[in-house]
Amino acid sequence: MAPREPPQTPLTKRLIWFVALWALGVGAVTLVSFLLRLWIAPH
Repeated sequence: MAPREPPQTPLTKRLIWFVALWALGVGAVTLVSFLLRLWIAPH
């Protein structure tokens, strides 16, 4: 008997996850940089 392969998720679902994780990463870096800017040089 051949081992069962896990079912493949659709390409669109994987792309949505990729875009969502990328956007969260960019948002987190943006937020941290904004907070650091406020902390270092408040106006």
